[in-house]
Amino acid sequence: MHGKPFLEYLLVMLRAQGFERVLLLLGYLPEVVQDYFGDGSRWGIKIAYSITPVEDETGRRIKRAEHLLDECFFLLYCDNYWPMQMDKMWQRFLETKAPAMLTIYSNKDGYTKDTLRMDAERFVDVYDKTRQAPGLKGVEISYGIFKKEVVALLPPENISFEETLYPVLSKQKKLAGFVTDHRYYSVGSHQRLALTEAFLARRLLLILDRDGVLNRKPSRANYVRSWNEFEWLPGSKEALVLLRNAGFRVIVMSNQAGVARGAMTEPDLLNIHRRMVRETFLAGGNIEAIYYCPHNWDEGCECRKPKPGMLFQAQRDFNLDLSRTLFIGDDERDAQAADAAGCLSLLVSEQKTLLEVVRELINKQKNINE
Repeated sequence: MHGKPFLEYLLVMLRAQGFERVLLLLGYLPEVVQDYFGDGSRWGIKIAYSITPVEDETGRRIKRAEHLLDECFFLLYCDNYWPMQMDKMWQRFLETKAPAMLTIYSNKDGYTKDTLRMDAERFVDVYDKTRQAPGLKGVEISYGIFKKEVVALLPPENISFEETLYPVLSKQKKLAGFVTDHRYYSVGSHQRLALTEAFLARRLLLILDRDGVLNRKPSRANYVRSWNEFEWLPGSKEALVLLRNAGFRVIVMSNQAGVARGAMTEPDLLNIHRRMVRETFLAGGNIEAIYYCPHNWDEGCECRKPKPGMLFQAQRDFNLDLSRTLFIGDDERDAQAADAAGCLSLLVSEQKTLLEVVRELINKQKNINE
């Protein structure tokens, strides 16, 4: 992918998340992997290897490497990339007091076929790799934390790790779940290679709130109801031009409860956005997409910030890595939504405008490229 082995992306992410040691369980052409990665020093991580026959399933590979495992270890299959948040995962793992925890993609978008079902406490109560059991909702993406004690449950035969272990643990309520709405990317099937390649291209993209960032924010419980009430903040159009010239894509994300509250209609809102996009274009900038939540404060939707629904929708639409994407807002709810999505965030104010932030961001990006 883009001139690098897929495994390299995983190792770089692990190092960034604080991991210092990795054990690679190899079977097929192990010398190819060893020749490329060596001891891992080039990536600032220590790599050890356990090599077993090519026909070994993961269960047997782990069993044969049992003496090399820590008392608590992180197991990652090397065909999936998901931007992990180890601090949140570890906190959840400690809270559950379970010997095992799986990372589970919610699969609300039907990205793949569900493989499990969770109870109200988000423990896995059914795991079915055949995907035939009723009521399945969510898919295990092979990012798991395990206590070494669970390895003792594995028989010596050549068995599938997940098909053997997960059903046993789930029946005993010892298999916790960490649920994410952030899509994972895979090289495990030809059908997903194009999506994965687009994701790992990591094109520069910035997410902006609207009111208070691009235009003057109305007083509380009031709304920009028409284009006549839309007032660009000083420097905001210039910031959009600078972003386009620097190669950044821009999308806008905004709560607009005025629609549900009857202050304006949805066509009114869309007309404002059309005019905003047009003026941006005429100035030399570009806004690629606008996401908005039209719901009232108490409707319980998933898209109204501080909930992260709009961020996850944009993630899927643009194949974003939210852990590398910056969301610029002006309100604490923007920061809360970003944190819930694992997204970077920054708030503008009268003291630090969007234009100032964008100039700093572009200079930083230039330094990285140099």
